Amino acid sequence: MNISAMLKTFCDAVERRDGRAFADLFTEDGVYHDVFYGAFKGRAKIAEMIDDWFYRTATDFRWDMHSPVSDGETLYARYTFSYRSELPEANGARAMFEGVAIMKLRAGKIVQYHEVANTAPGFVDMNFAPERIAKIVARQGAALKARPEMQRHLAE
Repeated sequence: MNISAMLKTFCDAVERRDGRAFADLFTEDGVYHDVFYGAFKGRAKIAEMIDDWFYRTATDFRWDMHSPVSDGETLYARYTFSYRSELPEANGARAMFEGVAIMKLRAGKIVQYHEVANTAPGFVDMNFAPERIAKIVARQGAALKARPEMQRHLAE
């Protein structure tokens, strides 16, 4: 498996709004956990996420992966990501994010995709009200606290 080629296909498919090509990178039972929209399971739902959900209120996507590291079972890559927001308050602004993609792999395909993203700069780019940003960040915090690996951190 050529990691660089896979990541290029991954990013290019999003930029071209080619959900099928994107979904083909995943196993049949693959899951994409999106930081905004939640989990999409199976190739059909993953393709729908790209073709519909991503492009519902945004255009002109740009996605780059940097410094990938993999042991063949897990792949980590830092990314930069942006799009032109069509939300009314954004006034066509380019929303920019950075993060780390974490992928579980099986036989050269993605089984699970998770990401840790710095979303705050993008929210500011889109002119979100402070109260809206606080609500989104609180939801992200609640999701973090609900994960099994965080339970020890919540113990008194």
